Amino acid sequence: MEVKNNLEKILNIFPDRIKSILVTHPEKTKLIEIIIDLGKIPQARFYNHYEYISLQPVNKLEIAKIINCLNKFNEDNRTGINKTLHRISCIKNKDGLIIGLTCRIGRDISGGITIIRDLLETKKSILFLGQPGSGKTTIIREISKILSSENDKRVIIIDNANEIGGGNDVSHNGIGYSRRMQIETNKPQEKIMIEAVENHTPEVIIIDEIGTQKEAETTQTIAERGVQLIATAHGYFLLNLLKNPTLCQLIGGLEYVTLGDEEAKKRNSKKTVIERKGLSTFEIIIEVKSNNLWIIYENSELAIDRILKGLNPRFQIKNHNNKKKIKIISNTLNLNDKISLSEKKEKKNLANLYIFSSSI
Repeated sequence: MEVKNNLEKILNIFPDRIKSILVTHPEKTKLIEIIIDLGKIPQARFYNHYEYISLQPVNKLEIAKIINCLNKFNEDNRTGINKTLHRISCIKNKDGLIIGLTCRIGRDISGGITIIRDLLETKKSILFLGQPGSGKTTIIREISKILSSENDKRVIIIDNANEIGGGNDVSHNGIGYSRRMQIETNKPQEKIMIEAVENHTPEVIIIDEIGTQKEAETTQTIAERGVQLIATAHGYFLLNLLKNPTLCQLIGGLEYVTLGDEEAKKRNSKKTVIERKGLSTFEIIIEVKSNNLWIIYENSELAIDRILKGLNPRFQIKNHNNKKKIKIISNTLNLNDKISLSEKKEKKNLANLYIFSSSI
């Protein structure tokens, strides 16, 4: 994978005593955030640990100098640095004065979606699940570039927090030829989603962080119009969607169904069961476990129906190493097949996570 982070542009906003340490830091390529709080020692957060930078607390003058290097903060208390993906968020005191800054390093990563390049060619809608910081936004940014620049698709990005295309009027090069729609303050995201379809004739719409019922309902409307959707949502497992009353509509919604005596006996289940109500908006669902390990459900409806019946869903584990070699493990494999012990353990643990009572 190729990583571009324009690290020097964000380091230049800090006092020399902070900048000089980070410029020469042996793990600067793994830097995630720089934390600045008034009266406290500045902190650098890396992938697996954090470090305090220098021994001198931050003062008001240093915070003021940093702010002077930045664009104006919006009503979400966020701003960016021109022509980068870096994001700076501020903390204010009760008088509205800035006393803290969270400076997040934005990265443009190429080659990270090698695992699912074949799935993009299917033109099916794809939903990425993952915890905050798992790399979902980075993934859909690269997808937007590939679909728009290599596949010549008309791609519209709904950039709610300006994390996909950057915080400036001119979008970052990382989204290729995609067009980006920012969201005005206090304007619901679902209205911009509909506006994108009605005004700009997209073939693909990309949405980061679907989080409300109205947004979920709107994605269903968009899918019914024949537009491919690429989106993200919080959740570590597909099961999280089923348990989330707001987001379960993304996969068709759930309803209680009363079975007849014969049908209940045939299914060996209770007379009242939970079933999928309708079609899933997203045909493919991907759980992002890390930047090189993904769990893929190529038939989301089949996976959901099996879970609701108390069965293990069908999925594939795909991962790749730095040499771009992709390994695929399917939970339909026999454990006697020739796979490494670590792969056996991973497959068995993942499968066991889905064994549960049919009542959710």
